[in-house]
Amino acid sequence: MTDIAADLIAIDVHTHVMASVRGTEGHDTALGSLPAVFGFDTAPTLPEMIDHYRARRMAFATFTVDDVARTGAGPPVSNLEIVEIAAAHPDVVIPFGSVDPHRGAEGVRLARDLVVDHGVRGFKFHPSQQQFFPNDRAHYPLYEVLAQHRVPALFHTGTTGVGRGRPGGGGIRLKYSNPLFVDDVAADFPDLPIILAHPSFPWQDEALAVASHKPQVYVDLSGWSPKYFPPLLVQYLNTFLKEKALFGSDFPLITPDRWMHDFEQLDVKPEVQPLILKENALRLFGMPPWGGRQPTHPESQVIPRHGEEQEP
Repeated sequence: MTDIAADLIAIDVHTHVMASVRGTEGHDTALGSLPAVFGFDTAPTLPEMIDHYRARRMAFATFTVDDVARTGAGPPVSNLEIVEIAAAHPDVVIPFGSVDPHRGAEGVRLARDLVVDHGVRGFKFHPSQQQFFPNDRAHYPLYEVLAQHRVPALFHTGTTGVGRGRPGGGGIRLKYSNPLFVDDVAADFPDLPIILAHPSFPWQDEALAVASHKPQVYVDLSGWSPKYFPPLLVQYLNTFLKEKALFGSDFPLITPDRWMHDFEQLDVKPEVQPLILKENALRLFGMPPWGGRQPTHPESQVIPRHGEEQEP
């Protein structure tokens, strides 16, 4: 293990950049409910996030959400802003990209450019916010780029705070985020590492089934305080998914401090805790430093192996 990896306490695989260093304002009115729902005042910029995580000896994956087809505008923080800042801090930032699948051929070209020319290490998809079914074959050319370069695809699953409490839920439709739609993608792209984001209420059993059945499918534990994890999820963390579960906070919606505090109270085996907090992510992403503008080639990524299964 590299010195950088050895010094890390944890790797947070799920954070959001919601504020630009350029001071631009977010376009998405549905996002306006998030501060009230999750109890934060202002969203930090990526440099502020870097300071926050470095002080805690943590690395973190981070992304924006491109949903131009629904909103008619780009995200308040661009992919290029993220990769440019991440390039100067490769010890702490794992840059993810976001491409609206509705961009079609343009999106395929954009994804390839972000991976090859900008060193993006994963992609975030939000089916409910971007309003697409993950198993729609129209989007398969986009997944082919990711699979070619062994770049993980992170799919939001379950309900979402975006639009919560707004009329009509801000127009957000939950149906798109059933993890069974991602099961089709996992079956059709066995070389594509996949992360099912969040405890997937109301489809938690479906998420556990997909992650247990498909060797390349991980789950991240972001967006919920661990004290609210359902018992079956905790049971699977200790058994089937002990090498396939990932620490994620959903920062700034939930802080890593709060998540870690509540995780310590969870009935997770001592030998499993470091796997979830760091070791599984290291196996998925490789060793730090991350980021930069170095091209990512297929041989530079390793398909995560499926852990030895035990009866839950």
